[in-house]
Parts: sequence; C-alpha cells; structure tokens
Amino acid sequence: MILNWIKIFIYHLKQNKLFSLLNTLGLSIGIAGIIFSILYWNDEHSYDKWNPEKDKIYSVLNDLGGGNVWTVNSAATAPYLKATSSQLDEYCYMRDNYMKSTVIYNGKIFVIEKFFSAQSNYFSFFPYEFIKGDRKTALHDRNSIVFSEETASRIFKNEDPMGKTVKYENKMFVVRGIYRLNEKSSSMPEAITTVIEEDLKNDKENWGFNYGLMLKLKNRRDTTIVKLQLNNIYVEYNYKKQAQNEGMTYEAFVKAYGNPTTTKLLSLPDARLYRGNYSFAEGNGNLQLLQILMGLSILILLLSIVNYINLATANAIKRAKEVGVRKVVGASKLQIVYQFIFETVLTTLFSILLALVIVELSLPFYNSFLSKDLVIIGSQFFVQLIFIFIIVVFVSGVLPAVYISNFETLKVLKGNFSRSKSGVWLRNGMLVLQFAIATFFIIGSFIVYQQVRFMSEKDLGFKGAQVMDIVFKPQKGKRQFDRYKTIKQHLQKIKGVESVSAGLFSIGSMENSWSGLVYKDHKEVITQQMGIDFGMLENLGIKLVSGRYLTDKLASDTISNVLLNEASAKTLLEKDPLNKEIYWQSKKFKVVGIVKDFNYFNVKYNVNPMIFLHISSIDYMKDNMHYISVKVTPENMTETIANLEKYWKTNVDAEYPFEYNFVDKNFARTFKDYEDQKNLFSLLNIIVILIAVFGLFALASYSMDRRLREIAIRKTLGAPTNILLKELSKQYIIYCIIGFLIGVFPAYLLLKKWLEDFAYRIEIPLLPFIIAFVSLLTLTLIIVLGKAYQVTKIDVLKYLKYE
Repeated sequence: MILNWIKIFIYHLKQNKLFSLLNTLGLSIGIAGIIFSILYWNDEHSYDKWNPEKDKIYSVLNDLGGGNVWTVNSAATAPYLKATSSQLDEYCYMRDNYMKSTVIYNGKIFVIEKFFSAQSNYFSFFPYEFIKGDRKTALHDRNSIVFSEETASRIFKNEDPMGKTVKYENKMFVVRGIYRLNEKSSSMPEAITTVIEEDLKNDKENWGFNYGLMLKLKNRRDTTIVKLQLNNIYVEYNYKKQAQNEGMTYEAFVKAYGNPTTTKLLSLPDARLYRGNYSFAEGNGNLQLLQILMGLSILILLLSIVNYINLATANAIKRAKEVGVRKVVGASKLQIVYQFIFETVLTTLFSILLALVIVELSLPFYNSFLSKDLVIIGSQFFVQLIFIFIIVVFVSGVLPAVYISNFETLKVLKGNFSRSKSGVWLRNGMLVLQFAIATFFIIGSFIVYQQVRFMSEKDLGFKGAQVMDIVFKPQKGKRQFDRYKTIKQHLQKIKGVESVSAGLFSIGSMENSWSGLVYKDHKEVITQQMGIDFGMLENLGIKLVSGRYLTDKLASDTISNVLLNEASAKTLLEKDPLNKEIYWQSKKFKVVGIVKDFNYFNVKYNVNPMIFLHISSIDYMKDNMHYISVKVTPENMTETIANLEKYWKTNVDAEYPFEYNFVDKNFARTFKDYEDQKNLFSLLNIIVILIAVFGLFALASYSMDRRLREIAIRKTLGAPTNILLKELSKQYIIYCIIGFLIGVFPAYLLLKKWLEDFAYRIEIPLLPFIIAFVSLLTLTLIIVLGKAYQVTKIDVLKYLKYE
C-alpha cells in the first residue's frame, strides 16, 4: 500500500511540476524562518543552564525610584548582610563589566579584551571546568591570576602556564589556574584577578554604588526575606546615619532627600534577558529583537502553511475522479485521509531538508546580522524540529485530507464536481489571510524604516564627527589628571589637532556616574555626573542656553561653579536658575550656565538631568579619567591620527595599544539594534511577498484552469478580451481589499505599541498604509491579469468539441 501511495505521489509531482515546486519552496522558506528563530532563541536561553546552583544565585539591583535601577552596589552592604542573615550562603563582589587591558610575558605584550576582577570565591558562583589548578584555591591571594584555556594558549603557546609570572598594571602575577569556557554564561572573562579586594577594603564604609554583587542563598524561597534585610541595612546603616550627620530626624531626611533605595534580586537564569541595565559583564540579550523575530517567523510559517493548504485543496479538484474511483472500489474515508496525510509527510520532510540547506548556507550571514556564532546542533534543536514537523503535517495535512475524503462519489464520477462550490470558501478565506499578513509586513517594514531614519537624522545636540575619544589607561602611583595636563600640552603641538580636552565620560558608551542633586527644600534628584576639563563642551559643539561655559580664567570654576543641562535646570523649578546655589555630594555649588540637552546613551531614551563640573572640583574625579578628547581638522586626518599614535606609544603608554573612537561613530553603534530590526523587517517583508506571490500565482492558475470551458463558451458568444479579464480578476481584487482591511488594524496597534518604547518617535503616518495597499493591489493585478490574459488566448475548439 505504501509503495502504491508513493507511486501516486510521484505521478502527481510529474503532472504538476511548477505548482509542486512553488508549494514545497514556500513551505521550506517558512520552516527555514522558524529554524533561524529557534536557533537564536535556544542560544539566548542557553546562558547559565550548565550552572548547577543557578537557581540559588542572584544579582543585587538597586531601585532608586523614577525608573532608575542600578546594577552596582556599595562595598558596605554584603558584610552587614552576612553578619545578620541566616538565609545567605555566601556573597561575591565583582566588577560589573570587563576591562580591556594587557599582560606582558617574556617581554611580549598581549591584549586581553575581557579582563575581569572579582573576589576569591568567584568560581563558587561560576564553577567553570578547570583543566589546570583547583577552582577553590586558584584565586587565594592578591597576586594570583587565572586564564581561560584559549587565552592561555595564545600567551604561553605550548608551555605549561602553571606557576608562570606575568606583568599586569606594573605588578607581577602568578598563574594559578586555567579554566575552560565550553558553555554560555553571564560572565565569561578571559582573565581574572582579585585586585578588586584592595578597592573593597578602602571602600568598606563607603555607601556609594561601585561594585556588582552576587548572592548565593541557601534556599531560593528566601528572596523576599533577603530583600527586606537588604532594605533594612540600607536604612539603618546609611540613611539614618546620614540623617544624624545632617542633624535631622530620619523622617525629615526622607522628606528632603526622598525615599531610601530599595533592593531587587535578579535570578541568574533571568539575567541574560533582563530588560534594563547590564547585571553581568556579558550584558543583556536583545529581548525585544528576539520576541519580534519569533513572532514574525511564526507568522511566516503560518503564511507558508496557509499557502500549502490553499494549493492542496485547489489541486484536489484535479484528483476528484481518483478519489471517486477509489471509493467505488472499496476505499474508506480513513484510508483516503491516511494517503493524503502520507503525501503531506513526504512533502514536509523534503521541505525540512531543503529548509536545513537554506539555513546552513545562510547561517554565516545570519550570524553576522546578530553578532552570533549559531550552529545547527543540539538535542534540544532536533526535538523542536520534530515538533515543527508534527505541527506542519497536522495543520497542512489533516484539513486537505478530510476535505478530499468528503468528495461525493456520484458527483465526481458524473463530472459535476468541477462546478461545485465545495472548498471555495476555505481557499478564498486563506487567500484573504495571506493578503492580511502581507499587509502587516509591508506596513511594518515602512514604519520601522521611518522610525530608524527619524532617530538617525535627529539633532543629537552635539557634533562628534571630528572629535576623537582616546582611551586613557591609568598607571599605578600616578595621578591621572596630572598626567593628562602634561599630555595635553604635547598633543596641542601636533599638526592637525584643533583642541584637546577631557571628560569622565564618552558619549554613546555606558561610562557614567550618578549622584543626588539637591536645591533648597526640594527632593533629591538623581543626576548624571559629567566631569569635564575646560573646552570639553565647546569641542563637542554643545550649545549654551544661558550663562557661560567654565573657563580657566576664573579659579572658582575649578572649585565651586557648575553648569546644568536643560533637563536638570527644570528640576530646580526656577524661572532663572543662573547663580542659584545647589548641593551636590554634600558640597555647595553655584550654577553659572545652562547648556542645551543632548543625547548621551541612545535616542530611544529621554535626556537625563546632568551636572557639569570641573574635574578638579571633586578630588576623586582626578583619578577617574578614562578618555582624552581630541578635536582634529578634516584635512590630512590620517596623517594626524598617525602622529597622535606615534606620540602616544612613545610617551604615554607603550604597553597598551593606541585605541580611539570618533564620537559620532561611537554613538552610531547605539543604533545597531534598531538597524537590525529595520533590516529584519525588510528581509522578512521580501520573503512574505515571495510566498504570497507563489500562492496567488498557483491559486489563480488553478482557478482559471477550471474555467477554461466557461471562457471558451464566452468567447464563442462574442465576449471581448477586456470583459473576460475584468470578470476573471475582480474576485482577487476584492480579496486583496478585504485582506488589506483585516491586516491594517493589527499592524497599526502592534506598531504603535512598538513605538511607545521610544522617547523620540514618529507619529504613525498614512503613507505606509497607502503604499501597502497600492503594492498589494499592483502585485495582484500583475499576477492575475497576466494569467487571465494567457487563458483568454485558448483554442476555443479544443474545449468545445465534445459539448
């Protein structure tokens, strides 16, 4: 029986080569799309699954109110918690990001992109596989260093690295262990030291937020208790002490400075797809892009299945007599259903194989698009593939099979079935659904494109085309600001350099610091600290609204004068904020200028309140300089950069590579996620239209082939070609209009929801809807009229000679 079914299947493939090809190709494209999404989904959800105690590990987040949630903590918090909490197993402080640095071995300099520092029990939280050394003792002292297997191989080649010494930050470190990174993790450093311990010791009574903090609980059900304990610690040991120092009651202090920080605990399995600030050094996955990709891929698969069902039911008309004969010779409905499901299984299997070929060939481009290294492996993936196979076979196979098995034997054998309306509503309804999905994609791609273009063309409030941010690494025992002043004098002498300045920030990066600004009896406003040297704002073209810039001609500008941006000035609730006195970190400052707002992190977000103060005004800022800002002339820029690099390597830092970013290009990187979404929509839009074209062409062909005898009679009775074209195409135009109207509303609602994530956004215009309608209508007319014109040229005698 199976062999007989295969022969029948092959026979119909040969009889309908074009339509079988279109059907299979459309289904394989839909399956390829969902495979791509599953690979991405699996990769993002694979982080930390290997970790045996992942469900007990939490990252501590601090909610400052007003949507400000920070991932960094004070050095004082955890020791108090350990002393008072029976629910805490252990804690580990770490840096919340990687640092790019260098190590020197045998006189050779090696750049390490992911240098990391954490407490000695770090490997209790991330128990990587150690191929050399012991994870429990590898970081037992301050001069220990451990490397990933790949990094160790790069540095030591074929030597045994254990016990070898390397130079880092002018200190010697001994290699105590080598670990293997063979699973995805929220923290995947290339080298680890415990130099953070020195900073923690110095900051043990400091309540400033400077460190990432992990907790391991004895029982995951204790999160509520631990959060309450952390909140209580912050109130008792920080807020109440501050109130006492200010000579205020706790209630009065809260009224003046706002409510104390509250704690959130983010579990390790949830950290990768957390929508907020980075909680671990590897950063967050793009949850929005992942959800969009999954949703759109499911839509495309649905479109492919609809296309398959439509063509299968249309093709069933040609097989009506076959079904009738089989019923006459004794075939049951169930046997006919099994046969057609079997054919769907074969088609789906071939489509999946073709889809896997498409994925394998396209995977390098997909990886480049997502900045990933996805591969088609894993038991989970193959289980999901089997699930897709079952779903596609069930949806695509059962409906057409049941429809075909219900053919009335007498009708189909008498030849009346071709004039039956059975199945027409199903096919037409699915054609309308195809038009609706295509409408959604066309409108979506245009609106996403317009939003991304709007952001890219928005006035950012600064000009960074000629401004270089040069990475300025600290050196032990030397004050950064003193080094900078010497370097500045020399850089200004290089031909092509217009001006040199510095700041404790880099636009477009995550480099930032925050603290509370207080004015009169207003509540404390969390404000972004922007330490600058003279000329920094002028370098960036940030304009004054009122007042003046800071200048080296006034000594008070290095001590007690500050600038605010417009967003910060509004929080003072003063008509004229100039010359008003504010408090910043318990020190009094005078506002001497207001600058225009400018985007710092991303144009998706509102501009934050900012305070600009000279680097010298607060002592600790002098050692926190990480960038030197150099504005260069556009002429001979390559030569200027080469001279800057030569000076830098010779006189500033011979051990660290000369590294810089142009400010405008650095900020442009913040658009990548949205550029990806724009490109994604455009790519999927092409795929959707392609599948819709396959379906429309095949369905129109089947429909018109069924009407060849009717067309012959009409031509015999004198019907002109233009009337025939009108009659043959008008139903498809109606379906196109209905599908468009159905697709418009979900497109509008979903895209409006997507736009709500942006502080600066377009209003949804009418133009994309017009373009979608005109595009679909034009496509429909081209396909349908082309096929209709072809059938109007038939040989009338061929279809009427037996009448």
